[in-house]
Amino acid sequence: MIPKDPVILLSYVNTQLRDYYPSLDEMCRSLSVDGRQIVEALKGIDYEYDANSNQFI
Repeated sequence: MIPKDPVILLSYVNTQLRDYYPSLDEMCRSLSVDGRQIVEALKGIDYEYDANSNQFI
């Protein structure tokens, strides 16, 4: 289960991406979560996924 609060979600996702997953798609597949929901939630607090750095910035 991933956090619902966008700020906590940001921290959680970036930590997961940094420590365990080579891409957002791989993380979503592994955790069985919808990446579009993560992207939309974080877009709401002005963060976008950057594939080059593999994090939301």
